[in-house]
Amino acid sequence: MRRARLSRSSIQGEASMPQSPSRAQPRRTVVAGLAAALVAPAIGISVRAQGKQVVVRTGGGGYDEAKRASVYEPFTRETGIEIVLVAANATKMLALARAGSDEIDVYDTNDETLLQISRANGLAPIDYAGFKFTDPADLPAALRQPQYAGHSYFATLLGFNTSRIKPGSEPANWAQFFDVQRFPGARSMPNPSLGEPTLEFALIADGVPMDKLYPLDIERALKKLGTIKKSIVKFWETGALSTQLLVDGEAPLVALWNTRLYEAMGKGAPVAAQWNQNQAALVAFGINRHARNAANAKVFVDYCLSAETQGRWMQGVTAMPANRKAVSKASPTLRDPATGTLWVHSKGFMRDITWWADNRQKVADRWQRWVLE
Repeated sequence: MRRARLSRSSIQGEASMPQSPSRAQPRRTVVAGLAAALVAPAIGISVRAQGKQVVVRTGGGGYDEAKRASVYEPFTRETGIEIVLVAANATKMLALARAGSDEIDVYDTNDETLLQISRANGLAPIDYAGFKFTDPADLPAALRQPQYAGHSYFATLLGFNTSRIKPGSEPANWAQFFDVQRFPGARSMPNPSLGEPTLEFALIADGVPMDKLYPLDIERALKKLGTIKKSIVKFWETGALSTQLLVDGEAPLVALWNTRLYEAMGKGAPVAAQWNQNQAALVAFGINRHARNAANAKVFVDYCLSAETQGRWMQGVTAMPANRKAVSKASPTLRDPATGTLWVHSKGFMRDITWWADNRQKVADRWQRWVLE
């Protein structure tokens, strides 16, 4: 049996979640660094001419392990196409796109990074009409973008330490999270200069409805954030740190990714989730405009978005599927029992990636001044 090849390069940044885009390197440094950037994957790619392959950038680690038996190996069995997995953070992906590199066929990353790659003219159109495995109608319209297709959701939500806060007595919304009189104690939130939703949560706490958040009022958000500044022990910059602060009880209340929270929960940590007013974001596929294996890339994306494939992937993982027909296979903990829908649909709001792509540097600059005030 032909197996999916899992050769990888070294991973920079978070491995369990798609990277947020950062500022691109100057082009003169990009081209010089491309060879070094893909030295390890090139070992796996060098035999490409001997058989059908598709080179896929993923987040690596447990993400790939969870998909090996449910997605990668069945794909190779059914199509005869080998999968070569490579690692690259957002900065590297953008650099490769701007340099017109053909080393990666499919980008599997968050939708904001794909928007940035698209703006760099690095993505090919998605041929939904040509899909054979997936019925495009099973994908929400908002996820069927011209140059990328969402395959799953992740969320930033309110996590709490159950050894310090009894379930049912935790803050029920962000206004209560910001109420340090009623809910005293340390907190942690993500560094908003990374594009994480600290500003959104502050605005919700200040009374802004979830469907009226964008464009973000940065100054209003920072003013509200200032009311709990002394209670924030750390504005985290990695998923590992957010989980550690919560599990150790250093910060019994933490805004963090559901993937990290549920990973800790699965290991028996005393943590739980409050899904109300969560922020949802997408992990998606984009096909490199310069892909060497463009036809195989199309087949891979089509296969991975199908209800059958997503249904298999949902078994035993904390992913939230894009395909409507696979939602019933998602873990019950990721579904609202009142509606049967995913929590990101019943109690959440979608991240506005266009606003963040246009304003990320502005937020980062203002944030650097605010932390010193």
